[in-house]
Formats: sequence, structure tokens, C-alpha cells
Amino acid sequence: MESVKYNLKRAWRYVFTLLRWVVVAAVTGGIGGVVGAAFHLSVEKVTALREANNWLIFLLPVGGLLIAGMYKLARLESAGTDVVIDAVRSKHSVPILLAPLIFVSTVITHLCGGSAGREGAALQLGGSIGAQVGRWFRLDEKDMHLVTLCGMSGVFSALFGTPLTATVFALEVISVGVVYYSGIVPCLISALIAYGISLLFHLEPVRFSVGAIPSYSWQSVGKVVALAAACAALSIGFCLLMTFTHKGAEKLLKNPFLRAAVGGTLILLLSLIFPRDYNGAGMPLIEQAIGGSALPCAFLLKMLFTAVTIGFGFKGGEIVPTFFIGATFGCTLGGLLGLPSGFGAAIGLVSLFCGVVNCPIASVFLSIELFGIGGLLYFAVVCAFSFALSGYFGLYSSQKIIYSKTRAEYININTWKEIE
Repeated sequence: MESVKYNLKRAWRYVFTLLRWVVVAAVTGGIGGVVGAAFHLSVEKVTALREANNWLIFLLPVGGLLIAGMYKLARLESAGTDVVIDAVRSKHSVPILLAPLIFVSTVITHLCGGSAGREGAALQLGGSIGAQVGRWFRLDEKDMHLVTLCGMSGVFSALFGTPLTATVFALEVISVGVVYYSGIVPCLISALIAYGISLLFHLEPVRFSVGAIPSYSWQSVGKVVALAAACAALSIGFCLLMTFTHKGAEKLLKNPFLRAAVGGTLILLLSLIFPRDYNGAGMPLIEQAIGGSALPCAFLLKMLFTAVTIGFGFKGGEIVPTFFIGATFGCTLGGLLGLPSGFGAAIGLVSLFCGVVNCPIASVFLSIELFGIGGLLYFAVVCAFSFALSGYFGLYSSQKIIYSKTRAEYININTWKEIE
């Protein structure tokens, strides 16, 4: 009898914990969905405003000064996505001020024409929202880690319309080689609710139509692997460029206001020299590349614009620029390898994403949600090879590589660090 009571008590605790997480995740996803939708609409509006008023790019130095001033006043000059990643593994919490700061500063970046995406804001907005919800529910330290992941998956899902990718990405990106399985239910609930709210705001999820997909053959697989290997090498180059630009700017221009003003001026000069296709997120050119058309140098220019934008203090994210770089590079090289150019663009997009974030499972889900299941086996092969060949580099310096990519060995290093 005592054994039965004990087991019933354990079962009730388990059910109660699960129900509590359903409530916490629902609240987190609800708030994340509303905030994510508002952020999405804000970025869309200011992008349309900038495209209708080309003179706004001349405000780039002023926009940089405003962003630097806000972060200085909030005493969060060094805060970014790495703060959110750190919070999942440590006792530190995500500051609530990070949410309005990244919201407003990303909108300013897009209004003035900086080359940035939205997911950096999604992770920081989501992490900040999740941490605040955790405080409301008085969660303990370990549960605060999970609710932070809930927030990340919720806002990411609302912005891109990819709930499965958002769920797996939040669980996978923190520590490569270790998946936080305890977060599957809360992160999925948060992502689905946030996605549903984004649909209520009539926000179209990001979807692309790939034309011709080659029939499966060893020859086609070989071409896809060659493209994945090239994208893995490009991912290393992009990560190094982003890091060296950021560190170089901080070293040469220690004053954040001067750094922001110089960065804004550099982006302005680049915008006057080259077409305006490289300002903002660049979604139209991603669609063109997947349609089979891209300039051979487009990926290099986007890398340059993005490195200067983020490296000199503007805010946003690197993932949509990564989509741009991967799609345009894949379109060009895929055609040279004998693959359909549009299919090469899709392969390049997924492959480069996988290389820079070190998340192969999330990358496979991304390919399904963006392009459907038609070329799933190709995308799975691409993610495997891109992950293996991209080394121990990544966009997020706080990301941990727990296990070696080449053998069953525990290494536990941050990205960028050499293995002894």
C-alpha cells in the first residue's frame, strides 16, 4: 500500500510539473508572439519607408550614435545574443532592458539601411521575455534556463513562421552535442502559440518554392556534397570576418560613439558605391537566387555590408544575411557544378546556416519548413557535411562545442578556441 501511494505521489508530481510548464510556456509564447509580431511589422514598415525615401541612408551615422547612446545609458554596451546563451548555462539572468533595447535599435538599423537580420533580436527579445516570465512565476535557477529557451523559440517562431526549427534551434544552439530534451514540450508549446499569434496578425511565414530538384543519383549527391563543402569553408570565412571586424573596430575605435559614427559612414559610402540591394535584410535577392538568378559577387558584398554593420555597433542579426550569402553563393556555384541554380541556392542557404550555427538537426527542420520535403535527403546530406567540415567556428562566441565533430570525444570548448 505504501508503495502504491508513493508511486501515485510521484506520478502526480510529474503530471503537475508538466502542467505547470504548459502554463508557463503558453504565457511565454503568447507574449513572445505579440512582441514578435509587433517587431516583424515594425521592421517591415521602416524597410518600406527607407525604400521609398532613399535619403534615409544618410542618417546611418546618426542612427549609430542613437544606438550607442541607448546602450550606454542602459549600461549594456556589451550585451547581445551571447548574454542569452550564457544565461542558459549559468546563474546570470537576461536583463529585462535588453528586450526594448534590441527592439528599438534593430528598427533603427533597418530604417537607416544597415545590413542586418532579425533573429539576433528574436533570440534577445525571447530570452529577455522568457526570463521575465520566469521571475513572475518565481522559477528556480534551473527552470529559469528552460523558460529562457521557451522565450527564444517563441519569438524566433513568430518572426520566421518556422515553429519546428525554432523549437529545435533553441534546444540545440546552446551546447553543441547536448540537446536539452527537458525543454521539448515547453519550447514546442511556446513556438506553436507564438506562430499562431503571428498568423492572427496576418504575417506570412517565410516559405520558398524550389523549381527543379535533380533525381537521386550518386552523381547528384557528389555535386551536393561539393557544394556543402564549399559552403562550410565560406561559413568559416564569414565567421572570421565578423569576429575580426568586430574586434578590429573595438581595438582601433575604443569610443563606442566614434565607432558607431565611423561604421555608419562606411556603410553609407558602400551604399553610394554599390546598389541598394545589400542594405537591410535582402529578402528580395534571396527570392531571386532561389528563382535561379544571382550576381556572382553578391555574396561577397553582403558579407562586407553585414560585417561592417554588426561589427561597428549596429544591431539586428546575422542569420538572414547568412540566408542571403548562402543562397546567392549556392545559386552561382550550384550552376557551375551542374545543379539547377535555384536548387543550388536552396542548398547553399541551408548549408551556410548549418555551418555558422552548428545546428544540423535544426537545419534539416529549416529545410523542410522553408522548401518542403521534396529534396529532404539532399538537405540531410548537406547538413551532415556542412556541420562536419565547418570546424569549431560559429557566430556566437558563447556557444559551447561539447563533443568533437570528428570522433567520440568530450572537448567542451567555446567556438573560436583552439583544441589543445
